[in-house]
This record gives sequence, C-alpha cells and structure tokens, in this order.
Amino acid sequence: MEDQETKKTKKPNKIVPIVLILLLAGGAAFGIKEYLFYRNFATTDDAQVDADINPVVSRVSGYVEEIRFQDNQLVHQGDTLVVLDNKDYLIKLEQAEAGMGTAHAQLQVSEAGVSSIHSNIAPAKANVEAAKAQLWQISQDYNRYKKLLEGHAITQSQFDAIQAQKETAEAKLAAAQKQVDAIKSQIQTSIEQVGATKSGITSQKAAIDFAKLQLSYTYIIAPVTGIVSKRNIQIGQLVGAGQTLFAVVNINHIYITANFKETQLTHMSPGQKVNIEIDAYPKEKFEGVVESFSGATGAKFSLLPPDNATGNFVKVVQRLPVRITFNHLSEEWKKKLMPGLSAQVNVAIKES
Repeated sequence: MEDQETKKTKKPNKIVPIVLILLLAGGAAFGIKEYLFYRNFATTDDAQVDADINPVVSRVSGYVEEIRFQDNQLVHQGDTLVVLDNKDYLIKLEQAEAGMGTAHAQLQVSEAGVSSIHSNIAPAKANVEAAKAQLWQISQDYNRYKKLLEGHAITQSQFDAIQAQKETAEAKLAAAQKQVDAIKSQIQTSIEQVGATKSGITSQKAAIDFAKLQLSYTYIIAPVTGIVSKRNIQIGQLVGAGQTLFAVVNINHIYITANFKETQLTHMSPGQKVNIEIDAYPKEKFEGVVESFSGATGAKFSLLPPDNATGNFVKVVQRLPVRITFNHLSEEWKKKLMPGLSAQVNVAIKES
C-alpha cells in the first residue's frame, strides 16, 4: 500500500508545462504582433484635437445695443452677432453727405464762372482787331503827314496832332491785347479752381465711403461657421476699437496636432494614412492623413527655449508637432470634436 501511494505522489504534473508553453506562445505572438505593428506604424498619445479659433474684435467703439447669440451656440458665417449703437456714425455719414452737396454746388458755381469768363474772350479779341484797324488807318495818315511836313505842306502842329493820334491808337491796341491776356489768365485760374473743386468732391466721396464703412462696423458678424465661446460683453457695455468680444471655433477646419518623437519621423511624410482614436469617444474610429510638419520643435516655440551651449548639455529626445487632417468628417462630429480633446494616432509609415 505504501509503495502505491509513493508512486502516486511522484507522478509528474503535465499541466504546469502546458501552461508555461501556452504563456510562452502567447507572449511570443504578442511580441511579434507588437513588433510588426511598430514596424509599420508610428504611434503617439501626445496628441489632441485642434481647430482654428477666430477672435472677434470690435473695429469701432460704441455701446452694445443687441447680442444675438448665446454662449456655445452654433453660428454661420455672415450672421450678425452683435449690434452697437450707431447714432454717432449715422450723424457722421449725414455730415459727409452734406459736404458732398456743398462740393457739388461749388463745382456748379466754378463751372458757371468759367463759362462766363470764356464768353468775354470774343469781345476782347474783337476790340483788339478794331484797335489794329484804327492803328493801321492812323499809321497811314501819319506817313502821309510826315511827307507833307518834309515838303513844308503842313504845319508842325498838324503833324504833332496826327502823331498824338497814332500813339493813342498804339496804346489802345496794347491795352486791348492785355485785356485778352487777362481774360485768358482768368479762364485758366477758373479751370484750376474747377479742378480743385472736383478734388474736393473726390475727398468728400472718400469721406462718405469711410463713414459708411464705420457704420457697417457697428454690425459685428461671424467671420466663420462655428461655435461661439468665451463671450466678454453685456448689453449696454461700452466696447472700444480693438477689443476682443468673443471667439468662434471654426468647425470646418478641425484637425489633430500630434507631437511625435524625432526618432519617429524617419519614415513619416505628408499624405500617409492615419488611424485616430479620441479618448472622449473610445468606441469610434476616425481616419485621417498627415498634412504637414511644424517648422520647429515644440521646445523652440516655448517661452524660454533651451540653450545647449551652456556646457551642461543633457540630450533629450525632442518632439515635433505634426498636423493631421480628418477624412470625411460629418457635420455631427464637427460639432462634437472640440479643440483640446486628447487623442491617439497611428501613422501608417509602411504599407501593411
């Protein structure tokens, strides 16, 4: 009996080796699977959802009259979101339009003055021609009288009288010619005045356009389609030009910013397929593509970038931000994927 019990206790246990073999086989399979995965994919969990966040800034100062949105509301590009009190800007527009009316009236007066002065040029030229004819006639008489005086046919007093007439005619001709020149000068001055008035009209038109532009800025519109957040205004609040009022998250430009180690970039290039997992939605799988690489590592964009020339250099593996765009993201997911959500990405660096 004792011999039989001893044999039973010494009987080898076959379960333990089988379990060990299965564990080794499972570990080997897992190791091979992980090796093949990391051979064909570059992966990181240092990634997050990102998007363009557009700050909306007031371009003019004024009191907030209306707010036409709620926090975290979806708005569309071109929607009027805020209305400022525009009474001051309406008055400025009316002043500019009144100035335009005055400028047009001045232009009409200037053009009428040019026409009036221009109408005087013909009579003045006629006076010149008449003075020339009179001078010619007296010159003829003067020449005859001069010959008669040489022949002692007339007296000196008679010759002096015709000479005086000749000098008077010459003076009248010179005066008539100066009158023509004066009228021409007045015409040129009036034309220049018309040009200056037209320049004033152009200036007033620019003033009207500027007043209209300032008036349009009292209606603050959504620059993009997205979610309105971070509202900093209330009804009746005075806002200044350049003040940020709120921000709009552009839902039509959502992407992933993934920070890969520099050692993972060897076989990575734009256009490669990416599998994306969002921590907030673990059961959902998204696809994307590598769009571009940052111009420098994240450390270079920090407030105090590291300086390796200090003599106490310690090599640290750097990370480079990589932008990844989604493929065929639905409108529903555009609203759900908020910037800042954590993600994990797997870039297919080799075809599997």
